[in-house]
Parts: sequence; structure tokens; C-alpha cells
Amino acid sequence: MNKSLMTEKIIAAKESKGFTWETIASEVGVAPVYLASVCLGMNSIVPEKASVLAAFLGLEDDVTKALSEFPPKIWDQTVATDPLIYRFYEIAGVYGESVRQVVQEEFGDGIMSAIDFKLDIEREEDPKGDRVKIILNGKFLPYKAW
Repeated sequence: MNKSLMTEKIIAAKESKGFTWETIASEVGVAPVYLASVCLGMNSIVPEKASVLAAFLGLEDDVTKALSEFPPKIWDQTVATDPLIYRFYEIAGVYGESVRQVVQEEFGDGIMSAIDFKLDIEREEDPKGDRVKIILNGKFLPYKAW
């Protein structure tokens, strides 16, 4: 089974059961954003957790196997038009260079890992309208000289 078909089956099961990513992640024992990424085919998960996930959603063994397979991590390279996803392009365009300079002043010449990485989403109540709080937490990887 390919990752696209796996994702279709997972989304159909999730919707038919009325589960949220939070509910499924709690059952599997991983973070909701990571779980969604696994289910959308951009990450893999260890076989034991894949089995728990598939069983919880009532899916067959081929889904379990596909969940554990390494993904190619290739996505459409055009700028997304979905307004929420597009905002990340906008944020990177407007603030990316500033973030890079501040990170390099604090840590030195290097990058933030997207491999040794966590991403959390929180609701922050605000009288003017609730806010979305996105926390990117990646290991600093200095560039090496040789």
C-alpha cells in the first residue's frame, strides 16, 4: 500500500468515528502534530505504535505496514494557496531572515534541526480573540569547519 492510499483510509476512519488528532494521539502515545504528520504520509512511526493506531481506527495490516515505512518527504513545491498554510510562507518571507540572524547571534553559525524537532500547538485565550500559539523546538546544529 502506498502512503496516499494509507492516508485516505486513515482520514476516512478518523472522520467516520468522529475522532480528533488529539484523541488518536492520546491512544497511540505520541504528540497530535506528529501523529497527523505520520497519518498524512510525511513521517513514519515504529511498528508497535502503528499497530495501536491501526487497531484503534479499525484498519487492516497493510495500513500498519505503510505507517512504519520511511516516507520520501517530497511535497508539492508550489506555494500553497490554503490560507493557513500560506501564512507560513508569509511568515518565512517576512521574518525568516530576522529569525536567522537572531538565532545565529544567540547560537552561532548553524541551523535548527527539523529531525531532532518538536512542534506543539496551543490555544491562548485573549479577550480580543483567541490566539494560535505554535512552538517550534529544534536542536541547534552548528556548521562544521574541516
